[in-house]
Amino acid sequence: MGRAGRVAGASLLVVLLGAGGYAAADAYDVVPGVVTLAPVPDPPAPFPTAPGAVPAPDLAAVLPALPGDAPVPAPDQVAALLAGLVADERLGPSVGAIVADQLTGTVLAQYEPATPRVPASTAKLATAVAALSTIGPERTLKTRVVRDGEDGVVLVGGGDMMLAAGDGDPGLVNGHAGLADLAQRTAHELTLAGTTTVSVRVDDTLFTGPALSPGWEPGHLANGFTAPITAIAVDIAALRTDVPYPPRQTDPALSAAREFAARLIAAGITVTGTPARGAAPSGGLELASVDSAPMGEIVEYFLDTSDNVIAEVVARLVAIEAGLPASFDGAAQAVLTQVGRLDVDTTGARLVDGSGLAAGSGLSAQTLLGLLELITDPTRPELRQVAVGMPIAGLTGTLDDRFTASSARGLVRAKTGSLPNVTSLAGTVVDANGRQLLFVVIADQTPPGGQWAPREAIDGFVAELAGCGCS
Repeated sequence: MGRAGRVAGASLLVVLLGAGGYAAADAYDVVPGVVTLAPVPDPPAPFPTAPGAVPAPDLAAVLPALPGDAPVPAPDQVAALLAGLVADERLGPSVGAIVADQLTGTVLAQYEPATPRVPASTAKLATAVAALSTIGPERTLKTRVVRDGEDGVVLVGGGDMMLAAGDGDPGLVNGHAGLADLAQRTAHELTLAGTTTVSVRVDDTLFTGPALSPGWEPGHLANGFTAPITAIAVDIAALRTDVPYPPRQTDPALSAAREFAARLIAAGITVTGTPARGAAPSGGLELASVDSAPMGEIVEYFLDTSDNVIAEVVARLVAIEAGLPASFDGAAQAVLTQVGRLDVDTTGARLVDGSGLAAGSGLSAQTLLGLLELITDPTRPELRQVAVGMPIAGLTGTLDDRFTASSARGLVRAKTGSLPNVTSLAGTVVDANGRQLLFVVIADQTPPGGQWAPREAIDGFVAELAGCGCS
């Protein structure tokens, strides 16, 4: 064999040996290949079924429905209970009251039901009904940031006075949306555009007129009963968080702008100058936005807490929806007009604000009963959150410290009202037979001494309704 043949043979041998070695390595899964000595795997499990494709189970009732055939209380017995309340010296000489059967609408007893009286915070029922019947329960309030030329941004208020200074919390109403989130989104968009230095302005022109009602007492701002009504604020303009009624910001919109500027700086943007007030440019490019909780949850919040500020904000939004000025006058007109359109008897009614805090409003027990009839009407599901948003006796909101030792605890949902020499309560109660009744009591000339005595008288009367078989 010549030298060339020997070289070719050796090369072939090397190739064969190499191929054999690779095949062996392939069989033992050392190198990639199709040969393997590993056991054959089991067939794969079937692809899991998506949970969303599984039919939902039937809903289980948390509470049994009220019996439709429960006996209606005898009117003479209810009238006797009401006569005792009206005669109670703890309420003073001016009382309007009415009790009706929810299912049939039958009035069981009444006393001067058509006379307008100072409603205090029961007026919030009118604002709540007007809001959910015009704006709707799903609407949210958007806080936006828009470009202002090459080196500026404008924070645009959309009516949310419950912004968090930091991150928003979707589980909250007060603090649902956050300025830190808004600032981070804004900083991201600015950086993408190559902008790292801006000035900040705030546009709070959504609302008009005075921010404080001339019918409010001068001390209401300091004692935390209210705040200036503006199109944007952090934490309802509270200066403190450790007390139920904190003192409030004197300029909530500008305070929110300063907080937003600080959050922009923390997000890496340089802010020049001091935040100032100014309208956003028409057609300005929107950089970022955050949304409030839905309107239904906002309504529940101000009913449960009796928050005057948020009630006033919502009343202004009703005015905007009606094409009226978003002021105290426009809001009061819009709310009362909308309530009248829903066939509530508003004879003699007058509102001067949306919360009932100002002097000068007057609603009759008959008008408040009409609102209760609406919110408990099963054909008006858009108003359901008004009914369930009212405080529960002895458990929640402004009724959490009332009825605590009463058999009516948990059986009453009602909106409270309290002003100097005014105590009111309007809501629903379930009696001993399982019949739901509607009731309104307004006493607007209560004796000196505060709220304790007239509340005790009214709560005692409602507890008697709850405990009354009266059939």
